[in-house]
Amino acid sequence: MPQYLVANYLPDDFNPSSVTEAMMEEIHALNREMIAAGVRKFACGISPAASAKTLRGRPDGTVLVSDGPYTETKEHIGGFWILECANMDEALAWAKKAAIVCDVVGEVRELLFFPAPEQGRGGSK
Repeated sequence: MPQYLVANYLPDDFNPSSVTEAMMEEIHALNREMIAAGVRKFACGISPAASAKTLRGRPDGTVLVSDGPYTETKEHIGGFWILECANMDEALAWAKKAAIVCDVVGEVRELLFFPAPEQGRGGSK
């Protein structure tokens, strides 16, 4: 069954103290609902974009490590769920609930899986 990333975005100036106990309980309730439905595989928040490190391969084979996110934006990913759903429509239905309880903009993308290295380009054994 396909898996989907449901990400939510926070403004760069997001203040965690603005999250109320009521909002946290709504998020916990949504997580319990997802778990009961068997769709939630993993969920978490992530540290602010300011603490990100960006890595860029260079032609000489070295890697440049820079402070901050890859792109300059006014929003960043604040947290995400990995859901296993029958299709994009089902993932969107869950993401709509997440957008409401988290009161943020979000994104849904299907996860793509490639053969494991030991399987080579020929697919599964």
